[in-house]
Amino acid sequence: MWPCGGRRQRRLGGVALLLVVLWLLLRRFNWSELNPLGLWGRTHGLQTENSEFLLEGMPFRILGGSMHYFRVPREYWEDRMLKMRACGLNTLTTYVPWNLHEKERGKFDFSKNLDLRAFLSLAAKNGLWVILRPGPYICSEWDLGGLPSWLLQDPEMKLRTTYKGFTEAVDAYFDRLMRVVVPFQYKKGGPIIAVQVENEYGSYNKDPNYMNYIKMALLNRGIVEMLMTSDNKNGLSFGLVEGALATVNFQKLEPGLLKYLDTVQKDQPKMVMEYWTGWFDNWGGPHYVFDADEMVNTVESILKTGASINLYMFHGGTNFGFMSGALEADEYKSDVTSYDYDAVLTEAGDYTSKFFKLRQLFSMVIGQPLPLPPMIESKASYGAILLHQYISLWDVLPALVQPIKSEIPVNMENLHLNDSIGQPYGYVLYETVIFGGGHLHSRDHVRDRAQVFVNTVYVGELDYNSVELSIPEGQGFRQLRLLVENRGRVNYGLGLNEQRKGLIGDIFLNKTPLRNFKIYSLEMKPAFMKSLQHVSGWSSVPDYFVGPAFFRGRLWIEQQPQDTFLKLQGWEKGVVFVNGQNLGRYWKIGPQETLYLPGPWLRRGGNEIVIFEERTAGRIIQSVDIPYLGRTQYVD
Repeated sequence: MWPCGGRRQRRLGGVALLLVVLWLLLRRFNWSELNPLGLWGRTHGLQTENSEFLLEGMPFRILGGSMHYFRVPREYWEDRMLKMRACGLNTLTTYVPWNLHEKERGKFDFSKNLDLRAFLSLAAKNGLWVILRPGPYICSEWDLGGLPSWLLQDPEMKLRTTYKGFTEAVDAYFDRLMRVVVPFQYKKGGPIIAVQVENEYGSYNKDPNYMNYIKMALLNRGIVEMLMTSDNKNGLSFGLVEGALATVNFQKLEPGLLKYLDTVQKDQPKMVMEYWTGWFDNWGGPHYVFDADEMVNTVESILKTGASINLYMFHGGTNFGFMSGALEADEYKSDVTSYDYDAVLTEAGDYTSKFFKLRQLFSMVIGQPLPLPPMIESKASYGAILLHQYISLWDVLPALVQPIKSEIPVNMENLHLNDSIGQPYGYVLYETVIFGGGHLHSRDHVRDRAQVFVNTVYVGELDYNSVELSIPEGQGFRQLRLLVENRGRVNYGLGLNEQRKGLIGDIFLNKTPLRNFKIYSLEMKPAFMKSLQHVSGWSSVPDYFVGPAFFRGRLWIEQQPQDTFLKLQGWEKGVVFVNGQNLGRYWKIGPQETLYLPGPWLRRGGNEIVIFEERTAGRIIQSVDIPYLGRTQYVD
């Protein structure tokens, strides 16, 4: 009896010990327990062995999703992360936008919605590993691919190369950025398991020494986790750098595409860094959608090969302000404000059919129940909002803007403003004096679109397609005014060095270059918008009025504010500000018809709405609870 009881006790003790060991292992790899402040002693990090990933020596598959902290209100970061977990993802990927963190050379901002430390801490708290994509170039349908426009002050600038002017700026930026990033690496108890070297450089490939320079810039500043590169198939072999794992980007899984990775790196795990779950939209085009079943079937096919995957995008968010980028292939096309992307979550963070289909797939792959999806936030329809006052741009200028005088036109980036870093975004007004009329020719020097006025009378537009205009004859000296809009810098392709905005050269009247300009900067920064509130000259809006002008009204909210969408039917083209926050551009050519207004940017009581309208103004805007992103077209 006793010997039998002793064996039983020993067996029970062995089982207990095994359970303790299993519990410790599970706890170690239980994403919900991840906490950068409470984890230490890990040494191996993400590794590769026999064509698979290992994390702390254990087999590991990356199931990732992209979400960019700078496109999502800070108050919603955690909600989106919880939805990632509920979908079955274990890794978050994010870009880092240089042009937001260093808006002015040498002045860095990691506060509020740019608080990268807080974002990484939240990812860890909510059980998500992080693949960080710090650029310096990020593409991402973001103005100049995330590069600051002040780089273009140098007329010889060669972006994304080892040109001294560029590398000196990158070095200074990385010196500051890596002080934030390094403590959040896996081996220091944080969530970062990998860091990407640049971004899709194989499609640019202008300097054979550049990728090694970026790699060493990361290593020399304390990056110790796995390095990766990211390219589409055509650029894959040109974007490699020794010591970094190559990953691939695509939407349609062509036969042999993943096996192609074996031709550039042997016996390494396969990873799709960007599996495009949808697509972005351009002004004047359709709203692109990608079939949910086709998307999920492709994800399943990728997983069946044993590959890891990152969903680009899981949640797209919004290109708030003037930050959306542009394409320039056959012609220039600027991106819309919404970055909904037809992603797994909507622009406002709501579930789509893609979410639930992917959740079902990932649950089967993981083989265990997933966390319950969080409740969605309800949206509000606050009804019609009357814009009851207006003030003409011509009346604003003398009160708020001190002009720069120049004999010749000066592009935005080289204006002596903002501690000599120029003007990055918005509008510029060029004003000169003419005698008589005639033939106005831009010589294709307008970037990107100019409204032309004689005194205050609108006479036409100049852009990439319209380079000449007839100026009516008149008596005496008159003011010729060109209100030039920067519609967004190109973010992808070989033309990054040519993205200066405003007037980039001479404008000719009757074959004579115009001279002696007054140049007004209309960046519409918060200080300008605040001053606009107190300027005299606001009047009641007449039955019909043609801009350019500012309009204002008030949205009154009795209860806790909720997300809503502003519909600008009857308005032509401009920008909307709510409580000083720049929601972004609208344009009647579509496809986007509503602007997303996050609830946290509203308050109980009165909320001031200011609209800068370039041409034809309505009298009201509508607050609705459903977005209208335009006519849809399926991605081919």
